[in-house]
Amino acid sequence: MQHYQYRTAGICPSLIDFDLDGTTVRNVQFTGGCNGNLKAIGKLVEGMSVDQVHGLLIGNTCGNKPTSCADQLAQALKDAAGRA
Repeated sequence: MQHYQYRTAGICPSLIDFDLDGTTVRNVQFTGGCNGNLKAIGKLVEGMSVDQVHGLLIGNTCGNKPTSCADQLAQALKDAAGRA
């Protein structure tokens, strides 16, 4: 299992920490932001593949922002999977 840390841009949380077990998403944690909602995202994607999470969450926006916490997670996972 490999641990990753992703510095976000354009959202409230400053960091996303997560593990990849091959291409399986584990232990997603956001630093900052809406604690309850972000814990829920982590629970919902636990055990999913990078491609599943990316397909589900990429392009999601927050208000008038061009991105969101979910979109940043999708980007972070794809970036990490590309480095693995």
